[in-house]
Order: sequence, then structure tokens, then C-alpha cells
Amino acid sequence: MRYLGWTFVLLTLVLAAPAVAAPAEPTSEPPAEQALADMSDAKVVALAASVAFVTAVSILGAAYAVGRIGSAALGAAAEKPELLNRSLALVGLAEGLAVIGFVIAFLLLRKF
Repeated sequence: MRYLGWTFVLLTLVLAAPAVAAPAEPTSEPPAEQALADMSDAKVVALAASVAFVTAVSILGAAYAVGRIGSAALGAAAEKPELLNRSLALVGLAEGLAVIGFVIAFLLLRKF
């Protein structure tokens, strides 16, 4: 489980390598593609690694939080059924961590 994040980071870097290795030729491309061509290879790899890291950490953190809170919520609901609605709101807050991670990853991707 702990190697899942590193596997995701390495997979992202391997998939981003062909785009980074392609030579940048001056053409009449749209401004966004021209900005990507003007970026150095190290900058593109660092940006891709940061997107992968943010996504992996937020998803793993949300999964851990949902697992812990969800099991405690169901245990409490078994004893007092009226606590289920309150505890499901806490599970939703924990799931919000993954959504925030995706939003930050998309904001970083817009830097491309």
C-alpha cells in the first residue's frame, strides 16, 4: 500500500517522458502549446511530478480518513441508529479531501 503513491508518480513520469523528449520546433501553434514548447524539460517533469504527488497524497489521505471515520460511524450507528446521519456528514468531509486534491492538480495542470 505504501508503494502505491510512488508507483503512481513513476508511472506519470514515464508517461510524460515522450512529451518531454520531443524536440520543440518553432511553428504557428496556439499560445498554450507554444508556452509548453518554451518550458525547459526539467520544469515540465517537475510540474508533472508535482501533479502526480498532489493527486496521490490527497487520494490516499482521503481513503485513510474515510476508512477510519466510516468504520467508527458504523460502529456507533450499530449502538445508536440516530447517530448515522451525523457521522455520514463527517465521511463526506473526509471525501472532500480527494476533491480538493483534484482541484489543485487541475490548477497545476493549467500551468502547462
